[in-house]
Amino acid sequence: MYRIKVFNKIAPQGLERLDPARYLVGEDVEAEDGVLVRSANLLDYSFPKSLLAIARAGVGVNNIPLNRCSEQGVAVFSTPGANANAVKELVLCAMLISSRDVTGAVRWVKNQAASGVDLETVVEKGKAAFVGPELYRKALGVIGLGAIGSLVANAALGLGMDVYGYDPFLSVDAALRLDRHVHVVRDVNELYKKADYITAHIHFNEKTRGMIGPAAFAAMKPGVRLVNLARGGVVDDEALLSALDAGKVTAYVTDFPTNRLVENPHVVAMPHLGASTPESEQNCAVMAAEELRDYLENGNIQNSVNLPDVYLDRSGAQRLCVLHKNIPAMLASITALLSRDGVNVENLSNKSKGDYAYTLVDLGAKVEPAVLEDLRRLSNVIRVRVID
Repeated sequence: MYRIKVFNKIAPQGLERLDPARYLVGEDVEAEDGVLVRSANLLDYSFPKSLLAIARAGVGVNNIPLNRCSEQGVAVFSTPGANANAVKELVLCAMLISSRDVTGAVRWVKNQAASGVDLETVVEKGKAAFVGPELYRKALGVIGLGAIGSLVANAALGLGMDVYGYDPFLSVDAALRLDRHVHVVRDVNELYKKADYITAHIHFNEKTRGMIGPAAFAAMKPGVRLVNLARGGVVDDEALLSALDAGKVTAYVTDFPTNRLVENPHVVAMPHLGASTPESEQNCAVMAAEELRDYLENGNIQNSVNLPDVYLDRSGAQRLCVLHKNIPAMLASITALLSRDGVNVENLSNKSKGDYAYTLVDLGAKVEPAVLEDLRRLSNVIRVRVID
């Protein structure tokens, strides 16, 4: 029986994907084989030796120690696209808020009512303070054209906007999802020069930290409106506040508030609402549970953030799952050891990602325990798992 430890509240639709006859699931589970988590901080969590995988019901994995996971042979999964529609809808809302100051207008009406004023006598005069432009025929710049960015770009076309997209790592799948009327640029500065609105949909890492900083703001059109529902760190807050004070940026709508940001009258900050819909939470939970189940039961890897995606239909009498360093001749060493024992390799798949590689091997017969021990002792082999 597989043991699954749950952090945070995981939607029951996801937990239902784990057959109780084969899975023990709960917050108090120990010596777990797998972990299901949302935003709980696992950076200092001590992994049991039994831990094989962590599935994050969401996209951001800055709460998971990826380097330590890779070194200890723990696969980390995320759920790209599962919350994409929820975030897309909030981006559209944020763009409208940045234009029309809806939040300020609502606040003004409540304040007038609280002061005892007859609202019908003041609204016509008061509304002039909240005038803002329409989105129609304005230019939108989308930084990052993955699952969310491509949905935003396509939706903006439907609103009559002229859309520019930038993504140096644009995948074939993402390109196929993208409407042909989106102008994909190779230089982000071209996007900055044209866009009246900019929205960011990129992963946060050391390469993207502060990507939207002084140089980016200098390249933007005066009066641009910026939306950031990706991660707070992709925008340099100091440079942003300077750009707001100078009028270079008219409004900033973010899902990642800080005390300093919310003090600025041109900032609208929300409490990380991007994926906060019942549909999104269900989609993420189901996807995370299915990724975890397929890895534990079949050794297949899909949507891992630290290991290569490897999928192989089951065949043969036994499957070996070998996680190892990505160095020359590793595959030859593995197959040579198996052939020494006279075991026929019926099917095999090997892929790499950065410093790590993963090999699935389907065998015609079960190998002797001594062979498995020799395999585990091979230099640069991190973990060997057997699935019968």
